[in-house]
Amino acid sequence: MDKMFCYQCQETAKNEGCKVMGVCGKTADVANLQDLLIFMCKGLSHYTLPLRKFGIELPEADRFIVDSLFMTITNANFDRKRFVARVRKAYELRDAAKEQLLKAGGSPDDITFDGALWQGQTEEEMEAKAVSVGVLATQDVDVRSLRELTIYGLKGMAAYLEHAYNMGYEDNAIYAFMQKALVMTTDDTLSADELTALVLETGEYGVQAMAQLDKAHNETYGVPEMTQVNIGVRNNPGILVSGHDLKDLEELLQQTEGTGVDVYTHSEMLPANSYPFFKKYSHFVGNYGSSWWHQVEDFENFNGVVLFTTNCIVPPRRNATYTDRVYTTGSTGFDGFKHIKDRKDGQPKDFSALIEHAKKCAPPKEMETGTIIGGCAHRQVIAWSDKIIAAMKSGAIRKFVVMSGCDGRMNSRSYYTEFAEKLPKDVIILTSGCAKYRFNKLPLGTIDGIPRVLDAGQCNDSYSLVKIALALVDALGLKSINELPIYYNIAWYEQKAVIVLLALLSLGVKNIHLGPTLPAFLSPNVANVLVNMFGIAGIGTVDEDIKAMLA
Repeated sequence: MDKMFCYQCQETAKNEGCKVMGVCGKTADVANLQDLLIFMCKGLSHYTLPLRKFGIELPEADRFIVDSLFMTITNANFDRKRFVARVRKAYELRDAAKEQLLKAGGSPDDITFDGALWQGQTEEEMEAKAVSVGVLATQDVDVRSLRELTIYGLKGMAAYLEHAYNMGYEDNAIYAFMQKALVMTTDDTLSADELTALVLETGEYGVQAMAQLDKAHNETYGVPEMTQVNIGVRNNPGILVSGHDLKDLEELLQQTEGTGVDVYTHSEMLPANSYPFFKKYSHFVGNYGSSWWHQVEDFENFNGVVLFTTNCIVPPRRNATYTDRVYTTGSTGFDGFKHIKDRKDGQPKDFSALIEHAKKCAPPKEMETGTIIGGCAHRQVIAWSDKIIAAMKSGAIRKFVVMSGCDGRMNSRSYYTEFAEKLPKDVIILTSGCAKYRFNKLPLGTIDGIPRVLDAGQCNDSYSLVKIALALVDALGLKSINELPIYYNIAWYEQKAVIVLLALLSLGVKNIHLGPTLPAFLSPNVANVLVNMFGIAGIGTVDEDIKAMLA
């Protein structure tokens, strides 16, 4: 028998599914416990959903479900102990919700979903149950595909909601939808059309989640501005911050001020360099290294302490010298990495152990020098709208191409570097997410002073690209976003990219090219539905795709 089954990421084995161990490094027991945790979140949602009809909201359950979904995305948490504890917490919250529903006058005895009823507290019982409640428990391949597409969208949405919550921004309506959607994925009476509608509704709430996070970031840290980000080093010991959580970065910068320790960003934390709030810290140096999968080399060379604020952990090799210098926090975890505890009673996280460790480390090894451009989010680009429209009307700008999404390890991803290099000089690239590392250090130049690579920020800042497009629609007097001279060539890797895709589809964006492969979790019939409704396609050769784009 297969030890596990997981096909939620782009690198899944043979583009079919990981069955022995995850390509990401996830072991079978952890994969199965993650499935069990999702199963329990569905069970909990069977009680929180009817409780809302009585006007009862359970904030602890809301946040637990969001955090649990986030913990199960690719490369976030590999720590078995954390998942065992998490499943036990799910029992506690589920049984408390059941009791509240009974007191409110509801009918908990009418709930028959197994995840709302099953009891099993020992690890052995968990392991035995976990193998029967995963992805393959849904027999019909099309129903399975639509259910998983929804769940992966919810996982990506959860990442954005957690970042917003950490800054004090919440929306109970989004929590309510997520729990409704989890319950709907357990309903065997729903048709394929109803599940397809659920997928698109997930995209609609994804737009709301990204808008909420955009508001949280901008109101908390200021509006991103075009910035030349330093990629060199200084001669002080350093801390390298990876992931997406700006609240963690804020608290770390506050606690490292005056300590003689410099702070650098890595991978998806790069956009932090463009927020006015962070620029006030003189020990905030710039960005070090490249995208997430280069971390083995980057962390070795950095010499200092590394902090994972969110996903994108690559399990270190046996001979890695940096393992004892890595810390995790929040939803992340890896057995062998030290973990920084969550905030408590409104107090910031305590990074003192991490800082003292960093003081004893050698300065980073310089790998490159110079700068890269960031901070071209929607408010910055819209401020250039007159110049952009003039360039479009004069012919100086012929096309925009959205090259957003994720980076990854496959050799086929060199396609995106070649695509950027071969684009005509009158085409501007709109990007967000770590996909940009395939081309953001290329000398692609400017058009009438406008950078040819407009980097909106993190993957959640794909919302910025939509805002830019909608602003151009209004300025040019067009009727639809699909009338713009924009070509979508999006790379994906994990579930945050899934919610970005669903968000774009919910906004009516058509003819998106998705690569380097189409998701394994799309059954042939579901893939055909997306092709017919939205014109989704894969990628071909660079020359063929550029020719098609220009046509």
